[in-house]
Amino acid sequence: MESTPTAWSNADVYLADLLVGHDPELDAALAAQREAGLPEIEVAPVGGKLLNLLARISGARRVLEIGTLGGYSTIWLARAVGEGGRVVTIEAEADNAAVARASIDAAGVGDRVEIRIGRGADVLPTLVGGFDLVFIDADKESNTIYLDWAARLGHTGTVVVLDNIGREGEIVRTDSTDSKVNGTRDALRMLGEDPRFDATALQTVGVKGWDGVALAVIV
Repeated sequence: MESTPTAWSNADVYLADLLVGHDPELDAALAAQREAGLPEIEVAPVGGKLLNLLARISGARRVLEIGTLGGYSTIWLARAVGEGGRVVTIEAEADNAAVARASIDAAGVGDRVEIRIGRGADVLPTLVGGFDLVFIDADKESNTIYLDWAARLGHTGTVVVLDNIGREGEIVRTDSTDSKVNGTRDALRMLGEDPRFDATALQTVGVKGWDGVALAVIV
């Protein structure tokens, strides 16, 4: 079979149907996001399940999410922390946060989620540390700021997940003028050089195109 974007998407849908399935609350969250006109930049279903599994495998009880959007990934994480767990999620846009709040509450995990509205760089210094997992999926230009705060607000063993690191292969371009690409390159360099992190990265293809995710642990 030829490797094409259509083939990637078909395989991704197959995997999601087989391993993730359909969930009324998550489907409703996506529908609410679409109805509100939010951009379709949330994690894919298999990516949401990956976040959920990483949180459960690591035993995370306190999770920090930078970039709420419509709350789709937030619901996955809130389910993982369980009763008594906590997800603090930061969203720059108040309208997005309102959509997310409604979907999170409708999914039955509203008591586990605190939404902070504001720019990540402004909100992060106000938080109390001790997070067990940090998921970064916000403006790529600020990735290094977010990684620095992940290290400050985490602890030895904290899992850090950085989304959208593939950029359709553009990350290899040293001459790129795309601020998102350059922000991602800076973040990957930081993960490779900063002694606070031990990291790797995986490319992904699927319904979200050619992209990737970086995984790190605070050491």
